[in-house]
Amino acid sequence: CGAKVDFVDIDPRTYNLCPKALAHKLEQAERSGELPKVVIPVHFAGQPCDMPAIHALSQRYGFKIIEDASHAIGASYTAAADTQGRQSEAATIKIGSCTHSDITVFSFHPVKIITTGEGGMALTNDSELADRIARLRSHGITRDPAQMTHQADGPWYYQQIELGFNYRMTDLQAALGTSQLQRLDQYITLRHALAERYDRLLADLPLRTPYRDPKQRSALHLYPVQLAAAGGHDRGSLFQALREGGIGVNVHYIPVHTQPYYQRLGFREGDFPQAEAYYRQAISLPLYPTMSEAQQDGVVSVLRGAFG
Repeated sequence: CGAKVDFVDIDPRTYNLCPKALAHKLEQAERSGELPKVVIPVHFAGQPCDMPAIHALSQRYGFKIIEDASHAIGASYTAAADTQGRQSEAATIKIGSCTHSDITVFSFHPVKIITTGEGGMALTNDSELADRIARLRSHGITRDPAQMTHQADGPWYYQQIELGFNYRMTDLQAALGTSQLQRLDQYITLRHALAERYDRLLADLPLRTPYRDPKQRSALHLYPVQLAAAGGHDRGSLFQALREGGIGVNVHYIPVHTQPYYQRLGFREGDFPQAEAYYRQAISLPLYPTMSEAQQDGVVSVLRGAFG
């Protein structure tokens, strides 16, 4: 869309966008006259970002917020809701309510918590944004008389008032997603039970298990662990041993600023040291709602064997 892209480093505890790093970058941007129009916090692995802090910065610096909640459907956090400039008592805020953002985006890719095969959803409390999103989804076409340039020729009439896209989800996909949505809370509860069991089973290994803020409820889309830096274990060798043992581990994710496209835009390794440090030690262990305790024990057994 022609935007100039920049990044913000992560909080080494949560792996999410660091509000302090964002505040520092915004101070620099204000001095240089390059404040952003939009900030896109990503709820990594299903753990909510510090949305009240990011929202407070948006009020000061005038940017819009789009939450990338691709990992975080079903997640929530506790915060004081701001009602017409007045702070109310703390409440549980669901990701997707857009309490502290302008738009929230969910993904329904096959590996996500619920799926429609592909596609996603954009949510907003802004009626004008909602209308435009719906219009752009369907070629820029409207049947709303208020948006047309002249009176309709008849009940069949529509107008294309801007150049849009063909981004409609099929009815079959929507039916699949709707049926899974009814089980979303059950899926999240099962993920939490498995993650808490992982925490106990891995407590004596040289690993850092995922941080979970007691004021938040993560969707736990992923269970990423960090190898202890002083443990002397090579991530590549450990990864290979786990794969050879039949464990479908992966690494989420390679820092995007190190990719060739962004390197050509001028980003360099070393620009965001916390994200890079996380990547060097990260491995995601299998986690899914139908995982049995026996399967989880198998993961832990192979992992212990890999550590020797």
